[in-house]
Amino acid sequence: MPERLPEGSRFAVLASGSGTNLQALLEAYPEELAVVAGDKKGAFAFERARRAGVPVEHVDPAGFISREDYDRELAERVAAHGVSLVVGAGYMRVLSPVFLERFPAILNVHPSLLPEFRGLNAAQRVLEAGVKETGVTVHFMVEKVDAGPLVRQERVPVLPGDTEETLLARLHPVEHRLLVEAVADYFRGRV
Repeated sequence: MPERLPEGSRFAVLASGSGTNLQALLEAYPEELAVVAGDKKGAFAFERARRAGVPVEHVDPAGFISREDYDRELAERVAAHGVSLVVGAGYMRVLSPVFLERFPAILNVHPSLLPEFRGLNAAQRVLEAGVKETGVTVHFMVEKVDAGPLVRQERVPVLPGDTEETLLARLHPVEHRLLVEAVADYFRGRV
């Protein structure tokens, strides 16, 4: 059972895909999750949020000239919900300083033992490298991709015969648990 958050804790989630990490956060902290925002209108994460009664802010990047203009609008929409933490949970856009500097903290989850295998397709690159273990990292977002200070990290073995799908199937439950724990760490002042 997840740790209760202090009264007044409010956070946002940024998502671009199916929202399995979002689902873990919805189940752990349904009252504190204030808004889900993102760039892909058809993302199933939005449907998960709507079903849970959480407001959704879709910001279509097509209407913006620059990344900074997009991030400014996204930040405005998220900030309007009174959050003190933003969590990247499968959000597939790199955030500019315009967004990063707007909030006290932004957490992100990544399917590798950072600093190894930063960026996209980490599980595939882990397998291609032939390493015997990988893991999951929750870290603070900074301008450089997957380079912020670590909050939580856990090792996961790479098994003989693993495919990207089988490895990700073992990484996802760890992602869900560590992300929930990292949110509690943040609001409890442990990071």
